[in-house]
Amino acid sequence: MATVLVLVAGLGLTVRGLGTADKALASFDAASWVWSKGKGELARINGTAARIDTRADVNQARGHALQVSQSDRFILLRDVNTGAIASMDLTDLMAYWNQQSQPGIGVSVALHDDSAFIVDAVQGKVQQVDPASLQPVGEALQFPPGISGGIFDGAGRLWIAAPSEGTVTAIDPGAAAPALVRTDSVAAASHDLDVSALDKGIVVLDRTTNALTVIGENGPGRPTTLPLTGPGELPERTEGDVIAITVPDERRVYTVGTDGQGVRDVTVPDDGGDLGPAVPYEGYLYVPEDDGTVHVINQDGQPEQPIDFERPGGDLELEVREEHLFINAPGSTTARVVDGNHTVRPVNKERDDVVGGDPPKVKTPPAPPKQEKPKKPVAAEPGAPRGVRAAAGNAEVRVSWQSAADNGAPITRYVVAGAGRTFPVGADQRSLVIDGLTNGQTYRFEVHAVNRKGDGPGRMSNAVMPTAEVPDPPGTPVAEAKGDGTVGVTWPAANGQGRKIQRYAVTAISEGVSSPIGESTTTTLAVDAGQLEFGKQYAFTVVAVNDKGAGSKASAVSNTIVPFSKPAKPENVEAATVAAQAGAISVTWTAPADNGRPITEYVVKAGGKETKVAETSVTLTGLGTGATVQVEVTAVNEAGPSDVATATARTVAVPTVTMTGVDPTFNTAKVSFTVNNGGGTATCTLTVSGGGKGSSGSCTSLGASGLKPSTAYTFTVTANNAAGSAAKNMAKTTDALYGTATCINGDTGDQKTYCNSDVSGRNGNEIFKVTRQDDDQQAGWVKNGVRLQAYCKKTGEEVYAYVYNDNKRSTWWIQVNYEGKTYIPWAWFNLDGGDDLADLPTC
Repeated sequence: MATVLVLVAGLGLTVRGLGTADKALASFDAASWVWSKGKGELARINGTAARIDTRADVNQARGHALQVSQSDRFILLRDVNTGAIASMDLTDLMAYWNQQSQPGIGVSVALHDDSAFIVDAVQGKVQQVDPASLQPVGEALQFPPGISGGIFDGAGRLWIAAPSEGTVTAIDPGAAAPALVRTDSVAAASHDLDVSALDKGIVVLDRTTNALTVIGENGPGRPTTLPLTGPGELPERTEGDVIAITVPDERRVYTVGTDGQGVRDVTVPDDGGDLGPAVPYEGYLYVPEDDGTVHVINQDGQPEQPIDFERPGGDLELEVREEHLFINAPGSTTARVVDGNHTVRPVNKERDDVVGGDPPKVKTPPAPPKQEKPKKPVAAEPGAPRGVRAAAGNAEVRVSWQSAADNGAPITRYVVAGAGRTFPVGADQRSLVIDGLTNGQTYRFEVHAVNRKGDGPGRMSNAVMPTAEVPDPPGTPVAEAKGDGTVGVTWPAANGQGRKIQRYAVTAISEGVSSPIGESTTTTLAVDAGQLEFGKQYAFTVVAVNDKGAGSKASAVSNTIVPFSKPAKPENVEAATVAAQAGAISVTWTAPADNGRPITEYVVKAGGKETKVAETSVTLTGLGTGATVQVEVTAVNEAGPSDVATATARTVAVPTVTMTGVDPTFNTAKVSFTVNNGGGTATCTLTVSGGGKGSSGSCTSLGASGLKPSTAYTFTVTANNAAGSAAKNMAKTTDALYGTATCINGDTGDQKTYCNSDVSGRNGNEIFKVTRQDDDQQAGWVKNGVRLQAYCKKTGEEVYAYVYNDNKRSTWWIQVNYEGKTYIPWAWFNLDGGDDLADLPTC
C-alpha cells in the first residue's frame, strides 16, 4: 500500500484564499521547487518575486539527499538514502511514496510535462511510469549495464548513453509504452561519455578523446575536438546556444557554440575547492564549488562578485527555468534567484508567512568553520596500471586492468596497444574486448594511462592465444553488501567444456562506469572495504578463464547492491553550558557521512546517561551542579555505531562573590565586587543592615543610599543563577557629615558688621551646650565659613537667621563637634550635600 504524505493540511483552501495577484504569481511566474535538507522541506521559489510562496513538509526525507524532478504539473522525488520514490501532484500538493528503488546513487527519476521515467543506470533498465501513480507504462527498455544520461531534452525526448557501446539512444514516451526513436554511435566502445540536454537534442562529450558531438533532430553533427587537458564535465542541461565544458582539475571552463564553432576558455579563481559543471546563463558562466561558492564569469571572461552560501549541505544545485537561474544549497536556509540582468537576489527558504509556513522548529547547529583544503600536490605523469590481465576468447581477447596512480592529475584515458593496433579506453572503463584476432596466434597487450602531464609508463599483459575452446559464462552472480564495508560476490561455476577453470575475473558496474574489481580462483570474491564507494550502486559481471587463458563471455549482471559501513564520526561536536538551566548542557554536531545507509539515530552519552535523538542537537539535563561533563556522540546506521566524537562542557555552578571594597560618602556607598557566575547568568542584589536602601542589577558594583553619616553598616551582596545563590558581606562606616557655620553680613547699618565678632546679646554662629540660646550654656562662637562635623539633629528653640543666612528659620539644632558635642542652630548651619536634614539621624 502506498504511503501518503500530506504536505499541507487543507492546502487547497489556503491557496484559494490567496489574493488575485498572489494566485497569478503562483500559477504563471517562473517557479522552482528546492530542497531544504535540514528542515526536511520543499519550498517553491517564485522567480519573478524572488520569494518563497509555498513550503511543504517532507519529513521522512529530513537530513537525506533528495532528487527533485519537476514540471508544471508534477514533482518526482527520490530519497537517495532510502531509495523511496514519490510523486506529488501540484493540484493538491500530496506526495505518494509508492515506489521503492535500491538506495544510493545509480537510480534517477526524469520528468517532462506528463511523461516520467525511472532510470536504473547500473542495471541498464529504463522504465516509463505514470507521473501520478508511478505505475509502469509498458515494458521496461533494456540497455547494457552501466548506462548514463536518463535526461529529457526541451522537446520531451529522453536520452540514454551507453559507454560500453559508445552509443546514445533517443526515446519518446508513449501513451501505452515508450518508443525507441534511434541509436547513434558517438564514440568507440568503452569510452567515457558525458551528456547535456538541449532544447532539442543532446550534446555528448567523449571524455576519452575530448570530442564534442551535438545530436539534433537529424542525427549527430560533426564532432569538435576540444583542447582539454583533463576530464571534462557537462551540466545536466544546457539552455541557449553556448555549451560549457568544465575541467575541474585545471579550473578552466571551455565554451563552444552548439554549431561547434567559437571555442573559448576562461580560468576560474582558485578558492581551493572542487568545481562542479559550469552553467551558462544569459552570456555569463556560473561555476559552483563544493565549499558553497558560485563563481560568476562575465561575457568578457572576467570574474564578477561570487555568490556564497555559509553551509551548503551538499552540492549546489543550479537550474535555468523560465528565464531565471535558480541556485539552491540543500543545507542552507537561503537560495538565490538570478534574473536576465544578472541581479542576484537572496530567498529565505524558511519564510513563515506563506502556505505551509510555521513548521515544527528544528534547531540548526552552527555552521562549521570552513577548513582550508590541503594544497594539491605537484602533478606528474601517471603511474603504470596495476594487474594488467588478458583472457583469450574465440578470435578475441579481453584485456582488463586496475587503475594507475594519477600522481596529482586525473587520468583522462588509458591506451591499449597490441595486435598492431592502438585503442583509447575511458578512464572509468578499464577493460576492452579486442576482436578480429586469429585463433592460435599469441598476443600480448600493453596498457598505459594518460593525464594532463602526459603518458605514464606501460605495463604488459600476460600472453594469450585466441581459441574456440572457451568456457561457458558463469551463472548469474549474487552480490551482498556487508556492514563492515566489504562486498561478497558469488556465482555458479562455469562449464569449462572439458577444460579446467583457472580463475574468474569480476567487473563492477556503476552509473556510466565498468571497471574490473578483482579475480578469484573460486566462485566467491570478497571485495575489501574502500574499493567501492559507499552509497553508490554497483552490480557485477563475471568472466571465467580456463587453463589455456581463454575467457568466456561475461555473465548476466548481478543484483544491485550499495556498499555500506558504519557512519563516519560526527563532526564539529560542541558542548556548552546552558546558562538558564541547572544541571544542563547543550550539544550540537554536524551530520557525518552516512557511508551508504541512512543514519537512524544519534546516541549521546554523558553523566552515566544515554539519550537517543534523530536531530543533530540535544539538551541534556540532570547532570549536577558545577559538574564537568564528558560528552560522547555516535551516529548509528544499519551497520552499527560510528566511532565516538567527544566534547566537554561544565554545567552551571553556584556563583561565588568576592568583595573588593566599599567606597562610602556620608549618605551613600558604592560597593565593588566580582562574581564568578559559574557559567550561568547571574543577577546581583545589595542589602544594607541597620537601615539604608540597597539596590540590584550589575554584578560588578552596586550602590546604597539613604545612609546616615558616621554610621557602621554591613553591606551584603547576593548573587543568584540557575544553580543557586551565594552571598558575601563587608562592614564599613559612612563618612562624617560636615556643615558650614554661615553668617553673612548685610548691606546696611549694623547689618554690615553683625557677623564680624561675638558680641553681647544674640549673634550668629553661636554654639550652645543645649538646644536653646542660653548665655549660661553658650559653648562658644565661630566665624562665618568655619566647617564643623555634624552628628545628629535635635529640636529646640526656634532661631531666625534673618538676612544673614537667607532668612532661614527653624527649631532644629545640629549637634556638632565643637568643644565636645555641642549644638548650633540649623538656621546658622548649612549641611554639606544640599543642606538636607534627612541626612542626619535624630539625637
